[in-house]
Amino acid sequence: MANSVYASAQLARSAARKTAVPIVGVDGPGLAAALSGFSPAQRAWTEANGFAARPDTWLAVPGPDGTLAVVLFAPPGDDKTPGDPLSAGKLARTLPAGLYCVGEGHGDPSRFALGWGLGAYRFTRYRKNGRPAPRLLVPGGIDAARLERTLAGVFLARDLINTPANDMGPDALEAAVRRLAKRHDARVVATRGAALLKKKLPLIHAVGRASDRAPRLIDLRWGNSGRPGVTLVGKGVCFDTGGLNLKPGKSMALMKKDMGGAANVLGLAGMVMAAKLPVRLRVLIPAVDNNLSGSSYRPGDILESRLGLSVEIGNTDAEGRLVLADALALADEEKPDLLIDMATLTGAARVALGPDLPPFYTDDEVLADAISRHGTATADPLWRMPLWPPYDSWLDSKIADVNHITDTGFAGSVTAALFLKRFVRNAAAYVHFDIFGWCPREKPSSVVGGEAQAIRALYALVAERYGG
Repeated sequence: MANSVYASAQLARSAARKTAVPIVGVDGPGLAAALSGFSPAQRAWTEANGFAARPDTWLAVPGPDGTLAVVLFAPPGDDKTPGDPLSAGKLARTLPAGLYCVGEGHGDPSRFALGWGLGAYRFTRYRKNGRPAPRLLVPGGIDAARLERTLAGVFLARDLINTPANDMGPDALEAAVRRLAKRHDARVVATRGAALLKKKLPLIHAVGRASDRAPRLIDLRWGNSGRPGVTLVGKGVCFDTGGLNLKPGKSMALMKKDMGGAANVLGLAGMVMAAKLPVRLRVLIPAVDNNLSGSSYRPGDILESRLGLSVEIGNTDAEGRLVLADALALADEEKPDLLIDMATLTGAARVALGPDLPPFYTDDEVLADAISRHGTATADPLWRMPLWPPYDSWLDSKIADVNHITDTGFAGSVTAALFLKRFVRNAAAYVHFDIFGWCPREKPSSVVGGEAQAIRALYALVAERYGG
């Protein structure tokens, strides 16, 4: 995918660099200085087009022969309001086809190149984009291989989320895992249907049994046994009707994205394996449909979990935490060094922080600080939320060990995280991410659609923590 975004490294070193159109960063106060090296005709062109380098504007400036010679780009933001650090993504969608390079005035060229790549993404499975895309010469001195791995991981997550549920059920999600595994010589085992009960994964079976597409747990393993264990668990609810607590139509419209946690951990796993980081990687994806039929699980049911805790069902539309509970309990049995789960879990997280800022939960202060630091460094925004112990009692049940939801409308994301935490007892470090997995409004680095959230920050964390 990245080949259509960037020119090759060989091309970047060739004579083509001399013909690539430079993209020069400017702002209002610096415009006059930037134009001082232009010809009188180019300065007149800039003035005639009313270009004043206002934030988030650009202008294509021709050369003497009328062909494009330079692009002036004023990124968003000013001294009072910081702009999007990945703003170059806008150019990848709006510039005419051609070959470009990073000119002066941009600061970090790797950030520019990353923004360009993220913004160039297109989902073309069902509708082709006939417009030729511009390409960027990879700037010298940056880690081009890491850039390619990052885009591949992000694009995989976006592609999986964007694929509608008729083509992305549990079987198709398993196939996607197997394709990724084959690419990196990983191993995959899937436990399907009634076999989930034999393998003591009853919550995954209960949620998915109403669908004619068999529920399953997909288990990918990669890396040598002597290395630190990093386990990723991703919610793979391929479509969520809400079950017997049926969602209204408007709320159901985007439920193809309810496997966004699975998509994101697969994107992250691909980045880790492509970089050959020195870890023992495991990926667990409970893949189900939450459908309605005579075998649907019901509000008020008491279900056994892998861990042995009995769970009272308060609402069948809170299915994600159930399938994650069994997967987390299984993951925790190996005592991994780092356990991460990602899920499109609660609307409460969106109410608290909006679609672009996913919360994460951990009791590990060192891990929390590192995640926050890498989120800032990679322009992958995150926000820590508290595992607030007094709210844990809100999950009490009079007839079971725990209710999987509360009877209040408060702190929904926090109490969901507290529920999941009950199923993790042995991992050296654990963190839960409540992501949205969707970009509802176009941004420079994202078009409307499926989104990868937190995985660039988490890749940086894993690489730093384990000596990548």
